[in-house]
Amino acid sequence: MLSPDSLFSLCSSAALVAWAALAASVFLPAIRRYVWPATGLALPALFAVAYVGALVAGLSKGGGGGFGSIAEVRQLFADDHALTAGWIHYLAFDLIVGTLIARDAARSGVSAVFVVPALALTFLFGPAGFLAYFVVRLAKGGFWKESFS
Repeated sequence: MLSPDSLFSLCSSAALVAWAALAASVFLPAIRRYVWPATGLALPALFAVAYVGALVAGLSKGGGGGFGSIAEVRQLFADDHALTAGWIHYLAFDLIVGTLIARDAARSGVSAVFVVPALALTFLFGPAGFLAYFVVRLAKGGFWKESFS
């Protein structure tokens, strides 16, 4: 098994490449059929495997912790394996959300002027990027009808 530092670096590098490809897909429709399955499914699935491995390695040490309080979460993430698992969790889910944003924007005709900043925010600050895109879609109108029907 990889060390937590190696796994962290490998997953972070893969995510960076994926985010660059996702941003490129906003401008290059021809690559979307390759990029979106990779960023929305394949890479998150690989991250899931890495996540489970890191989580098991961290929890097998019996360091304790939990999700009932901030002190328990702090204790849980005191182990580098568990902390790396938490980081991979963010990488996977933010990438899925970014892919959903790119797909929705392409389907609904949202300008790249709004999509690229939302993707950048999602890459850096997860929910803040989703919120930015959500506001753009609400301003454009029809978000609920188009996205959830």
